[in-house]
Amino acid sequence: QVRLVESGGGSVQPGGSLRLSCTAYGDLGNLWDMGYYRQTPGNQRESVATISFSGRTTYSDFVKGRFTITRDNVRNTIYLEMKSLMPEDTAVYFCTGRVATTDYWGQGTRVAVSS
Repeated sequence: QVRLVESGGGSVQPGGSLRLSCTAYGDLGNLWDMGYYRQTPGNQRESVATISFSGRTTYSDFVKGRFTITRDNVRNTIYLEMKSLMPEDTAVYFCTGRVATTDYWGQGTRVAVSS
């Protein structure tokens, strides 16, 4: 079994920064792509950023240039550095990781951006 434990998040004013982290525990085997999705009430979960085991990254257009995803394979941890936050970034952020053909999800952490 695999468990993803998230930390970070919280409330911040527009233009502020936050850092999320997610650590994978358990029978990881080949822990491949990891990443973050986010979800707002009434909407589907959407991809924010992903990172492969080798460090190749992808970003959604709405976060390019503002968010940075990094990975520490020794600690099985990913980090999402979020800068220039906007109210539109308010959401619950979910960490995800793939082991073999199974996708696992964290419990979600809330990010609220408001003045």
